[in-house]
Amino acid sequence: MHGMITSLQLSTEIRSATPPVVIDVRLADDFAACHLPDALNNTVFEGAFNERLPAQVPDLTTAVRIYGASGNSFEARIAVEKLERAGYWEVAELEGGIEAWLAAGFSVSGSPTEPVFPIPHGRLQIDLEASKVEWTGRNLLNKHHGGVALKSGHLDFDQGRLTGGEIILDLTRLDCTGLAGSAYHDVLIRHLHDHDFFDVTRFPEAVLSITSAAPISDSGPGALNLRLTADLTIKGRTHPIEFAAASGLTPEGKAAAQAVFSIDRTKWGVLYGSGKFFHRLAGHLVNDQIAFEVKIVTR
Repeated sequence: MHGMITSLQLSTEIRSATPPVVIDVRLADDFAACHLPDALNNTVFEGAFNERLPAQVPDLTTAVRIYGASGNSFEARIAVEKLERAGYWEVAELEGGIEAWLAAGFSVSGSPTEPVFPIPHGRLQIDLEASKVEWTGRNLLNKHHGGVALKSGHLDFDQGRLTGGEIILDLTRLDCTGLAGSAYHDVLIRHLHDHDFFDVTRFPEAVLSITSAAPISDSGPGALNLRLTADLTIKGRTHPIEFAAASGLTPEGKAAAQAVFSIDRTKWGVLYGSGKFFHRLAGHLVNDQIAFEVKIVTR
């Protein structure tokens, strides 16, 4: 049998002389907090999901019932497909997941709870170890990629809503990942430090000041759900930029966000190799756009 099974049907099967194997495919923490009686746990998000199946269900003809969090969460249907591809004959998904099971009044082991974290509020300092800023520069045929150290920073929240913040980058601590260990690494970094690029002797820091943040409608966790406006200062020049970010809380309840955006470096006076300012560059041509990948985590 393939397809769906209701909570009442599954309850009847569990109490029969030949009960099915019931597998909870949610996270181990969710399973530990609350699960169907005698259910096994095999988190479908983990790469070892298929490897654990033979120990849990040795016989491919055994009836297996799969459930996840709810009818709107896809982990159960993904698991059913994995079992069917592995050769199991009689697999069904609990309609509505454990949410429907609880709503129908059937018993569970444990108590349905979720971690409760404080809502971010006030000024939260940035975790400089967990946060990261990476850059990518290109020309017509090649690219360089590296990181830049964070010097300090904070994010401001009002009852969970991001209202502002500031991130200070230490341009004296640039690196190039692709050239790590090569003599060309230090050559490139000296070039980036020079006045042709960032002139770090005079301007050792770059500053990103968030001026506004607005949620993106019809978005959710793991998607671009926040639209940010910020002032970016490089080489003493400040210009506004806009970009989208994916924001949320880490499993430990820390506020975090990731974003990818590009800037036209020439607006900040970084002119070296720009085709807009030099007539003939040949192999010295450098794209005007610099891309940044930013990950910010609060303490």
